[in-house]
Amino acid sequence: MHAAISKKNQQERAISLQLEIDRLQAQLGPNEDPEKIVKRHIELLHKYNEAKDATQILIGRLANIKQTTIRQIHEEYDLKDDD
Repeated sequence: MHAAISKKNQQERAISLQLEIDRLQAQLGPNEDPEKIVKRHIELLHKYNEAKDATQILIGRLANIKQTTIRQIHEEYDLKDDD
């Protein structure tokens, strides 16, 4: 069941959202395309994740060679778990 929202509240909410959009667009810059920024950010996240995955594979192999655990390798090289 949805709560009924008055037309006045809808209009006020729409105005509030438009003001927020305008503020964010001004902060971003007038000639910037948010969709391009998001797309670039996603691409960078993919690259980061691929690099992180490859690093974890290497850490696993190093742990195997040293006959120790991945956790111990993380501690030995002061690698943080909170990325």
